[in-house]
Amino acid sequence: MGTWEAVEVPHRLAASYATGFGEQGRAWIAGLPALAASMLERWDLERDGAARAGEASLVLPVLRPDRTAAVLRLQMPRQETAAALIGLRTWNGDGMVRLLDHDPVSGSMLLERLDGARTLASVDDDDVAMSTLAALLARLVAVPAPQGLRGLGAIASEMLDQLPQAVTRLAAPDDRGLLRGWASAVAELAGEPGDRMLHWDLHYDNVLAGRREPWIAIDPEPLAGDPGFDLWPALDSRWDDDVAKGDTPRIVRRRFDLLTDALGLDRARATGWTLGRLLQNALWDIEDGETRLAPSAVAITNALLSR
Repeated sequence: MGTWEAVEVPHRLAASYATGFGEQGRAWIAGLPALAASMLERWDLERDGAARAGEASLVLPVLRPDRTAAVLRLQMPRQETAAALIGLRTWNGDGMVRLLDHDPVSGSMLLERLDGARTLASVDDDDVAMSTLAALLARLVAVPAPQGLRGLGAIASEMLDQLPQAVTRLAAPDDRGLLRGWASAVAELAGEPGDRMLHWDLHYDNVLAGRREPWIAIDPEPLAGDPGFDLWPALDSRWDDDVAKGDTPRIVRRRFDLLTDALGLDRARATGWTLGRLLQNALWDIEDGETRLAPSAVAITNALLSR
């Protein structure tokens, strides 16, 4: 059995929490080794490899008492953590990593072990990779959203409220025009926000190789809404490689077609909600001090609107 002294907090995770959550984040990081020890003891888990970390969680490979492989995921309890638990329980392993147990107080999760070293980004053929992701996403968004999730209608309303102030912070007239255009697309669709359960962050690196299925989705941030709002992370996957190929518009449109075909979406409506997702990302960036729109967002817009 691992002890709390053996759990080292990666610098990347500590820095992320200090930047994102200030004193609250630093306090949570300080208590993370003890939390890990507590959860290891609670579920009678044995450490089984080096810890991994993203920007929001610490992941410990473990063995359960029956020697089956699992991972212990630790993250600070917040709205996103609660939503993830709702999603994991509702999907119940259908195309999604299986939730084995959880602690409602700390937000800690015990999850099935997947191959963390092999993501969908390892598939060189982009059509194969995108078709695989699209098939997974179609299964996920087929599920009606349960109670307790944020809704896209409220998110759309908040974005439109933020627009006037955000526009003034952009330096370039073209960028200001694009931001207004994205908002217009959202305004047209906001009255019908949808009721499916969205993953909200399904890109190549959030699809891992598994045993019970070849590829399984991880790290959902569920909300209730229109599946068109769920396409951008896939369109943006492996972006630097696609730009280097020099044919970005074709790749974006090809991906968009594969996604909308698999999900059975109206392309005009899916385009509008994708522009809404670009608006959301831009508003977050502007809040963080950016004065220009992301080049990838401009490229995706041009590709989808110039068909």
